[in-house]
Amino acid sequence: MEKSVQFVDEGAPNHVQSSSTNNNGGWTSFPFIIGSMAGLSLAAAGWNNNLIVYLIQEFNMNSVSAAKVYNMANGCSTIFPILGAVVADSFLGCFSVIWICSLISLLGVLLLTFTAAIDTLRPTKCFDDSNDCRNASTFHLTILYAALALAYLGNGGTRFTIGSMGANQFNKPNHQAIFFNWYTFALYTSNIIGSTVLLYIEDNVSWVLGFAICGAFNILGLGIFLSGQRFYRHIEAQQESPFMGLARVFVAAIRKHREPLSLGGEDYYHGMKPLDSATRTDLKNPSKFFRFLNRAALIREGDKKPDRVTAEPWKLCTVQQVEDLKILIKLFPIWTTGLFLYTPLVIQSSLAVLQALKMDRHLGSNFKIPAGSVIVFTLIATCITITFADRFIFPLLNRCIRTSMTPLQRVGIGHVLTVVSMAFSALVESKRIKLSKSLVPMSVFWLAPQLAITGIGLAFHSPGYVGFYYQEFPGSLKSTSTAMVALFVGAAFYFGNGVMDLVQRVTGWLPENIDNGRLDYVFWVICVLGALDFVYYLVCTSLYEYKNVDQELNDSIDKIDRN
Repeated sequence: MEKSVQFVDEGAPNHVQSSSTNNNGGWTSFPFIIGSMAGLSLAAAGWNNNLIVYLIQEFNMNSVSAAKVYNMANGCSTIFPILGAVVADSFLGCFSVIWICSLISLLGVLLLTFTAAIDTLRPTKCFDDSNDCRNASTFHLTILYAALALAYLGNGGTRFTIGSMGANQFNKPNHQAIFFNWYTFALYTSNIIGSTVLLYIEDNVSWVLGFAICGAFNILGLGIFLSGQRFYRHIEAQQESPFMGLARVFVAAIRKHREPLSLGGEDYYHGMKPLDSATRTDLKNPSKFFRFLNRAALIREGDKKPDRVTAEPWKLCTVQQVEDLKILIKLFPIWTTGLFLYTPLVIQSSLAVLQALKMDRHLGSNFKIPAGSVIVFTLIATCITITFADRFIFPLLNRCIRTSMTPLQRVGIGHVLTVVSMAFSALVESKRIKLSKSLVPMSVFWLAPQLAITGIGLAFHSPGYVGFYYQEFPGSLKSTSTAMVALFVGAAFYFGNGVMDLVQRVTGWLPENIDNGRLDYVFWVICVLGALDFVYYLVCTSLYEYKNVDQELNDSIDKIDRN
């Protein structure tokens, strides 16, 4: 086995600080990032949260089909952040990805506005007393889906990438945790405004005006973001995609699968910095987890280029690259718990709109609450809980037990509250079905308790998941870390559609008219699934070992602040 002089470059920064006038720990750029986040989120809430109603009223879709389109579209929206994160980590950096995607979302909103403004871009509207009701043509659906694709693609590329860029402005984990709390607060507060004021305009004034206002807020958010450019700590993309490095670990390990593993740290490749005899003794072996992958960093004859320093990329990887891949493998089981957590939530959110359409939505004698606005119950509860927890609960825990609640503990609380919410949903729906048979509509405010509990749960598990992945992911994949939440939320929309399809085929619980079905049984099923997922979550978290956060923090500070 070759034992020549080694060079180590693992201390080199993954990202290079390009330029910044920010010397105030990230707080100078804070209002620009949060303000842009609020503007873009408010714009998205205005057209997204009323999409089911728009499809039913303007494109003549039946209620279940509209809910499925909504789930599919939102699934794409929450998978697109992964694409944005990969591009940000590998090529363009967060700043460029955010402003480019903001423009893309603006194009989508403008095209959606045209579908509402131009009669030929949508089918003739159906009326209750009319037998001549035509479905949307292929042309109509093509324009509609093109608009939604652009809007969701742009929104997906900005939402979580802004979170990563905002966290990059801070060095201390507690400051990053505060940022993620306010990031979530801004996200849900803007959703509250979008889901009330804008939805009211769309339902009671015109779809055209409502969508046009969404476009205006999109422009405002983009303007706020660009105006803060000189205050940002700009982190440039790496010269090489970190995902390519992870792929090379697999290939190198497979190519050397017959090589015996070594016990000496000097037999593993640590990079390109020259080592003296004292430093050589401090070299550590790769971890024992998934030991098979350690062969990717094992030095053998022919693994280096003729200069005997630079590694052949598909034959030899650094120990750090091997450990980065192991981190992702260890995180995968916990990632799946989020997928099973959000599946009941997306089913609940889409069915809640269908429930609201069948309920008494009057507030007083003249005002009628838009069906799509029921999501506000969740958003208000989330914002209140985040504020209360950040100002009172978490500081009280620090003073009383001198410790902070870990991200996984926050997620666990969110799991429990989600199960409770599904049980409430089943009980309320059972009551609603009984009242519908007596022709007495149930007040929409009966949906408030279950959706509020969902919101309280979101206040715990949403920032908890984001903070956990940002803390645990390799330093070269920080943009991707926050987008991992979007990935399992997006997958949950497709899982939710699959569950609804299965229920429709096997049972009669989800007919076109939900008054003739048993939505309460659907809620009981997803309640049981949520409870099983919580047990699975407890098993996964009990087996998970946090990486050395303090060391990672020091490394991150060195990488970001090095000139």
